[in-house]
Amino acid sequence: MPAEELPLAEDILRFWFEDCRPWQWFRHDSEFDRSVSERFRSLAEAAQEQGLIDWEVSQTSCLALVLLLDQFSRQIWRKQARAFQGDLHAQRLSHLALDQRWLELEPQRARRQFWLMPLLHAECLETVNKAIPLMERWVDIATADVARRNRDILIKHGRYPWRDGALGR
Repeated sequence: MPAEELPLAEDILRFWFEDCRPWQWFRHDSEFDRSVSERFRSLAEAAQEQGLIDWEVSQTSCLALVLLLDQFSRQIWRKQARAFQGDLHAQRLSHLALDQRWLELEPQRARRQFWLMPLLHAECLETVNKAIPLMERWVDIATADVARRNRDILIKHGRYPWRDGALGR
């Protein structure tokens, strides 16, 4: 990875895990969405367009890439199909983190949570089922319970109905 890109990745992680408060991560807040968009939209666009593939080689930059693809995209393009455009790539990176042992080497629970969050967001029953024990092991029971609720919704609907408007279905 070019040396100038590591500070960008570190800025993303600092913003998400130090500057933000956990309650901001999961609430719809237009001001917060605007802040994320102003700071990180161009990087999120690059991530979705496969322009940051070289970020996949290190634990730090890869977690920043997961955040761009999975979390920041949801803030930047809320209620738009593009909010979910990076999901499959982010899920692949979650599996990469497991394979590379980055998850088990990560001492911070919040960072482990966001390594796994793309699996919880998957509209694939098999993926969410596999995420539940990972959440129990590496994050906490409450997050595993969210994955269980997602699993139940997928069993009932075969998709997440709250995405229907954005995805035109």
